[in-house]
Amino acid sequence: MRRRVASALTSDPELEVVGYTANGKIAPEKIPQLNPDLVTLDVEMPVMNGLETLAAIRKKYGQLPVIMFSTVTHRGASTTLDALFLGASDYFGKPTNVSSFQEAVEKVQVSLVPKIKALCGKSLNTPSAVEPRDAVRRSVAPPTLRKNIRPAIARGRRKSIGILAIGVSTGGPNALSKVIPELPVDFPVPVVIVQHMPPVFTGFLAESLSRTAKMPVCEAVDGPILKPGEIWIARGGCHMIVKGNTSFPRICLNEAPPENSCRPSVDVLFRSVLDVYGARILAVILTGMGKDGLVGAELIHNSGGKVFAQDEASSVVWGMPGAVARAGIAQKILPLELVASNIVSTVYSSRIKKEPEYSGS
Repeated sequence: MRRRVASALTSDPELEVVGYTANGKIAPEKIPQLNPDLVTLDVEMPVMNGLETLAAIRKKYGQLPVIMFSTVTHRGASTTLDALFLGASDYFGKPTNVSSFQEAVEKVQVSLVPKIKALCGKSLNTPSAVEPRDAVRRSVAPPTLRKNIRPAIARGRRKSIGILAIGVSTGGPNALSKVIPELPVDFPVPVVIVQHMPPVFTGFLAESLSRTAKMPVCEAVDGPILKPGEIWIARGGCHMIVKGNTSFPRICLNEAPPENSCRPSVDVLFRSVLDVYGARILAVILTGMGKDGLVGAELIHNSGGKVFAQDEASSVVWGMPGAVARAGIAQKILPLELVASNIVSTVYSSRIKKEPEYSGS
């Protein structure tokens, strides 16, 4: 596996493999010598396994990007989720069912190389089109980026928010673990989430989040009625959509073609939510690679709904939220630690009820 990865990475002129280790114990010791921009770890390693090595790295190098190699099995998915909650930046599914060494190399090039470049792009502090902010700042993009954006449609009197829709990708499990437990038990609207993950992984994610959440968290199935105070996470490998009307909104799953190379796709979910709830939507885009969710968020914004985005400093990768921020369609650009409190205050105030005192971190 090390040979395959090295061969794939060194074939890209922008990447250099600066070192290898034969076991997990050596890895943290080599970091100060090699000064890498990123580390890859396997779950199964001699002397110290991947989780132990990751914990050792995080003690000294809190911001160094780490990608975990995993297998798409029940055991592999569970361990990968543990790694993400321990601070791994992302994960990579080992090539399986490949007929040749070259095919394995090509799979690494297609899937792993973009993840490395996205994570290292953040560490290199590339310029952003949106000015950094100290606390909560309204989204202000340059005029050249805003000229094609229509203003939000006026809807007369304020309408209460009927649903919270979240899109997230790279760095998502950790982000969700900070946001979801802070939503109160009497949260008055349903929550639907697209986290880019393969089958099996999303079930373990829902199970992990349910341990600390005040509301039930479930992997989506086809058919249930959406109810306030419930959280549904799209199943890996399926698009999740909302159908029906605001009195009886239902979750439906399908295997339509991927959008933005993703299934589940945030754009697919956002469009369906808009069809049912109109302007009564709070859409939140958290950390993630790519631009999935941008088109759907723009439609929600143009229809009078609300859109929040996570800020660059607290994002593992500022791809998805950055695209929304640069487009000028985010009412708020928030550090991760303020996302939950802003969600709660916005939803409750829109429903013209006394806002509960927020006791989260």
